[in-house]
Amino acid sequence: MTKNKIKFSHVLIFLTSVLTFFLLWLASSDQIKVFYVKNILKKDIETSYLTSNIDVFWEKDLDLKRFWDVYSLVKKNYYSLDGVKEQDLVDGAIKWMVDALWDKHTEFMNNEETKRFNEVLAWDFEWIWAVVEKTDIWVKIDRIIKWSPAKKYWLLKDDIITEANWTELIDLPLYDAVSHIKWPAWSSVNLKVLRAWEKDILEFDVIRDKIKIPSVESKTFDDWKVWYIALNMFWDNSSEEFKTALNELKNTDGLIIDLRDNGGWYLQSAVEILSEFIENWKVLVSTRYRNSLMNINYKSVNFWEIYEGKIVVLINWNSASASEITAWALKDHDKAIIVWTKSYWKWSVQQPYDLEWGELLKLTIAKWFTPNGKNIDEEWIEPDVEIEFKKQDYDFEECKKAWKCSQDMKKEDFELYDRQLEAAKELLNNFISFASIDKAIELYKDKHKEEFVSGGEVK
Repeated sequence: MTKNKIKFSHVLIFLTSVLTFFLLWLASSDQIKVFYVKNILKKDIETSYLTSNIDVFWEKDLDLKRFWDVYSLVKKNYYSLDGVKEQDLVDGAIKWMVDALWDKHTEFMNNEETKRFNEVLAWDFEWIWAVVEKTDIWVKIDRIIKWSPAKKYWLLKDDIITEANWTELIDLPLYDAVSHIKWPAWSSVNLKVLRAWEKDILEFDVIRDKIKIPSVESKTFDDWKVWYIALNMFWDNSSEEFKTALNELKNTDGLIIDLRDNGGWYLQSAVEILSEFIENWKVLVSTRYRNSLMNINYKSVNFWEIYEGKIVVLINWNSASASEITAWALKDHDKAIIVWTKSYWKWSVQQPYDLEWGELLKLTIAKWFTPNGKNIDEEWIEPDVEIEFKKQDYDFEECKKAWKCSQDMKKEDFELYDRQLEAAKELLNNFISFASIDKAIELYKDKHKEEFVSGGEVK
């Protein structure tokens, strides 16, 4: 054998070994799962169209004798049976079964409810932009969208809407109640609202509007050598827009990332953004399924320089899903201080199942876990600094009563005092100065100790 042939065979063996090693690594890693989920199953982070052919039952032969006994008694003896549709009984039984899971994100909708749900999804959002859910009696605001009329008029999460345009919403189905709230843009809706800490019913005249939310906003502060990036959603191009903004501040000392009112959306965008801050191959979030073979660890993939400045993250009660994943990944990797009001706490993945008769089952099929293995649906995660707005921050009359506003100020000149952002600035300055998260928080709380009550919440 010639020397050239020997060299060629050695090179061939070497390349074959490298390729074999790479394929074994790929097969044993989560990267192939991520590729499979993202490109083959086209997973959507909020609705998760991930399907499994594995049917799991508690029992092979479920004993439904009690159900049929009750059904027979109803059918035989119920006085007003002529006014009841058989399908309504079946729908009711299914709803009770789904409700027994005690999961607010799992829901069964009958044919009519599914139609209305799809109408709401297709609506052009010319309304107040607040996500509402049914209570036992009325409807409650569950989440408010950034830049929305609801936000502008200071409606809050957990506000209970009792009337819309002088129509009582008591005992109305959710989508009937919503129909009284939504109308075309620039029309007005009068809302009567119950708020837990207010004695009287509040009244708001909210002007509905169309809104266009920019994915990313960035700016610097005049007296600060730090940058501020508001990430308003995790959409298709959000990570690219975020990278563009981040490239302008690679040499800055600090960054405030504002995730307030960001309802989430695409997990992959969150993974790509987190990869700008966290070293290669570190776990960012884990998705765990009932079938553990489907579990995925999403890891940082970054072939460029990561951002080394100090970070403070802002989140609030409207920060959900990918926003929470981003905040807690940065926290678990000791990259950021979290300034928050309790976030939305949505750490689960839902899959919609279209059923045979036009019905819909939205079912929780997986949960997310932080890099440290915690799921905040299931266990409390201690915040770094919890900051609540005071009424004087957003209410003109209260501001004047507290002498925080000039007595000569006119209402049209009044602007929100962003107490949370001001706290973030101070904490970031401490973090930059002392290069210690614990020290930065300690100094802040010591300076403002008269404002703190148990749990770190500002009065």
